[in-house]
Order: sequence, then structure tokens, then C-alpha cells
Amino acid sequence: MKAAIYSRKSVFTGKGESVENQVQMCKEHAAKHLDITEFTIYEDEGFSGGNTNRPKFQELVQDIKKKKFDVLICYRLDRISRNVADFSSTLELLQDYNISFVSIKEQFDTSTPIGKAMVYIASVFAQLERETIAERIRDNMMELAKTGRWLGGQTSLGFKSQQITYLDSEFKERSMSKLIPIKDELDRVKLIFDKYIQGGSIHMVLKYLLANNIKGKNGGDFASMSVNDILRNPVYVESNDDVFEYLKEKGMLVCGNPNGNGILTYNKCNSKSKQRDMSKWIAAVSKHKGVISANDWLEVQRKLDKNSKKENPRQGTSRKSLLSGILKCAKCGAPMRISYGRPRKDTGERIYYYMCTMKAHSAKSRCDNPNVRGDRLEKLVIDHIKNLNTDIIMKELEKYQKETESTQTPSIIGNIKKDIEEKQKHMDSLLNQLAKIDSNSVASEFIISKIDNLGKEIKELEMKLTNNKNEKKKASTNIINTTLILDTIKEFNSFFDNVDSLNNDENIIMKKRYLLETLVDRITWDGETNNIQVDLWGAKKK
Repeated sequence: MKAAIYSRKSVFTGKGESVENQVQMCKEHAAKHLDITEFTIYEDEGFSGGNTNRPKFQELVQDIKKKKFDVLICYRLDRISRNVADFSSTLELLQDYNISFVSIKEQFDTSTPIGKAMVYIASVFAQLERETIAERIRDNMMELAKTGRWLGGQTSLGFKSQQITYLDSEFKERSMSKLIPIKDELDRVKLIFDKYIQGGSIHMVLKYLLANNIKGKNGGDFASMSVNDILRNPVYVESNDDVFEYLKEKGMLVCGNPNGNGILTYNKCNSKSKQRDMSKWIAAVSKHKGVISANDWLEVQRKLDKNSKKENPRQGTSRKSLLSGILKCAKCGAPMRISYGRPRKDTGERIYYYMCTMKAHSAKSRCDNPNVRGDRLEKLVIDHIKNLNTDIIMKELEKYQKETESTQTPSIIGNIKKDIEEKQKHMDSLLNQLAKIDSNSVASEFIISKIDNLGKEIKELEMKLTNNKNEKKKASTNIINTTLILDTIKEFNSFFDNVDSLNNDENIIMKKRYLLETLVDRITWDGETNNIQVDLWGAKKK
């Protein structure tokens, strides 16, 4: 018989139940009770049991399917997983391939019916332990949130976070994070509220911001959603009883005394960044002063509530437009959207145009690229692609393929992954410590500060990892099969030759879009010179 031994530990250590000690104990048990001396070892050190996304465990799963061993041995059940669903799936996989499972700590052996039942029961308790720890951490964080302190993350426009020290009621020195105002940013916030109160329209506010080149927190242009988020955020309000009543009507748990300070909201999203129902939110009076009067803030909320009930169909989209998503403005780089003219008197048909979104939002102050008739532009693009010289395209694609092959950097991605894993292990250790201590202790504040900093570092690394993966994926994708491209061009020509250009059947339009998106990376339109640039995937042609 052959045995596989799987060992796992969340943090690196050479003591106690280290992976080395787990393996040794499993070997001794196998030799003594199962008369097995041939082993395959799988070790995951520094990985949580919360899920099965572990390199050696995944390798183990593949070897189970190849029936490389007869029995799987582990030191304890939760080494496999602390999640009941994951554990049950693994057990079912073992049963499918007639492989026994032995846990030496709990003395379970799935070769017997009672052993199989006890394994399931023990796995339930393993998950219960994990969920209890997670619940204690959440409770600890929520109690701290109710005090109105800043718990980390991206600060709102107008503020930065700063660690401060203070004396508690027993004259003990404590530390906490507090929001500190940034005057020029708060001036922008006040301007946004004033403009909305005057006009009652987010679109009008956005138009003013873009026209006057007023930027957001990180120097980027505002968008409708970011303006809405600022207007909805109670962090800016001078809290009073009326504000408390409004937030309670929304279903939020409101904490603290309304004293003119701003209000922070917590527990808005779950661990998967999906927004929770407002009944789960916590709104607590913060330590910073509010900057928008309660009356003004509530007036804005009522207008927003009223406007949100109106039917606002999306503008600028159309089933008939073929170039949406790939057509950009040559002057400012913004996407171009569909805009409809007035109905014709003779036919009632509405001619559609492509318009620069920056031009539309900024009232022509940031861009004045002339519009272009949609049907005429689409015909020019289609004719251009149909007349492409395939020999030239082939040479350009081969050249591009060689360039993209040299841009892949797998070692960089590996190093970033290692950095993330190390910081995640450190964070898991801190979270476990946080679950065991009093939420009002100095240690809890110190740990939360550390967790906050680690969280920011991990997010930065994850963003860097995503960017590098995207570059690698793009490079891999751009190693284009030239035969496929040429076949698509042929299919494009045949399809557009045989289909009536005025045919507005939805399936026909979807097919046209598919062929265009397969061949075209980007199209730009310059209305002053009437120049169209069509960039194919891997080759640029005018």
C-alpha cells in the first residue's frame, strides 16, 4: 500500500504542530497501525484552512484523481479544511477513487462506517471554531466602530487619517485614528453641495466641475457616481437629531450623541465587497467636525431620494450602434456615445450621431470635437476593413508577435505573490490575537493600526499583481494566431457583402459587433480633420 501525507500550518514555525512534526507523527502512525512505509508528502506551510486554494493541496487533489496512493493520512481533520463544504467535497472525492482517509489525532478511519460519520461531525466543529473566531473579530471591530473612530481604508474627499493619543476616563494614555480636515478638498465638497442645492441635478454639478477642471481626491476627473457618493456621505454633515432620525428611517444602527460632528458609516460591505442592506450599517458620530449644515445635508438627501424614484433611462446607448465601446475621441481620448437627433418630418426616423462624452459632460469646455453621423462613420470603418491588404497585415502581426513575446515577466509576478503571502500570514496572526483580547485595550488599538497598514500594503501589492497579470495576459493574448485573424477578415468581408447594411435585426447587429470587436482594438475620430484611425489587434492602419 502507498500513503499520502498532507500537512498544513497557517504560520511558519518549527515548534508544536509544525508541518515537519505533523509528517513525522503521520509516518509513525502509518508504520505502526497500517504497515505502510512508502509515502508521498504534501506540505502547505503558511496557508489558512479557510479554503482549499493551497498549492500542495491542489497537487494532492490531482494525484487523488490519478489514484497515486491508497490512503490519505493527516495529523488532524482541520489540516484538510476548516470549511465543512470543502472537507465534504474532499471526502467524496476520496470515496470516488476508493481512497481511505485517516486522521491520527481524532483516530478516524473512513474505511469503517462509524469512522466516516465521526469525520463529518468533527469537520462541523472545526468550521464552528473558525466561524466563532471570525465572529469575535467582527464583534471587536464593530464595538470599536461604535465609538466613531476611523478604522482605516480610503479616506473621503476632504480628509486624511492621523494617529493621535489621548487620555481615557482613568487618565490612561490611548491611541486612535482620527480624520483630519484638508481645507482645499473640503472647499470642493462645499462647492458640490452648493451647486446641487442650486440646480438639483448631479448632471449639472458634474458639468460645472468638468468645465472648470475641478479634480477629485487623487487628481482625476469627477464622474456622476463619485459626485453622488459625496452628496450621500454623512461624514460631512453637522450631526443633529434630525440627521439621526433620517439615518434611522433608512434602517441604520445609529450610535453616539449628535453634537455637530460628522458621522462615519461602517459594515457597509461584506468580505466579498458586496454592499449589505442598510439595516446592517452602523452610523456613528465621529471625532471630526462636520462642514455641511444639517438642514443643507438633509435637503440634498430628500432631493436625491426624490430623483432616484424617477425613471431615468440610460442615455447614449443603442442596439443599432456598432462602434460603442471601441470608438474614442481623437482630441481628448474619452469614449464616444450615441446621441439622437430630432425625428425626420417625412419618415419619423431619428438619425443618430457619435458624440464625445467629455464634450457632453463639460458643455464643450473640455472638448469640442464635432459629432459624426453614426451610419456614415460605420460604413467608412466597414469599407476600410474590407479593403485591407492581408499581406501587409500578416507582416505587421508577425512583427507584433515577436515584440509581445519579449514582454512577459513571470518572475516579477512570483515575487509579488510571495510578498502578499508573507503579509497575509502576518495579518492572520494579528487577527487571531485581536479575537482574544478586550476591544477597549491599548493592545487592540495597536493591532488594528497594524492591520490597517498591512491591509493597505496588501491592496497595493494586489493592485500591482493584477496589473502585471493583465500585462502578461495581454502579452499572451497578443501572441496572435495570424491565420485566425486572416480567416476573421475573410468572414467579415463575406458577411458584410451578403447582409443588407440597413438590416436592424438584433442577431445581425450582434454578429456585426462580434466581428468588429474581434478585429478592432480601437477607433478614433477627429471631427476637425475628418480623420478616422482604425487600430487592429496587433496592427495600426489609417
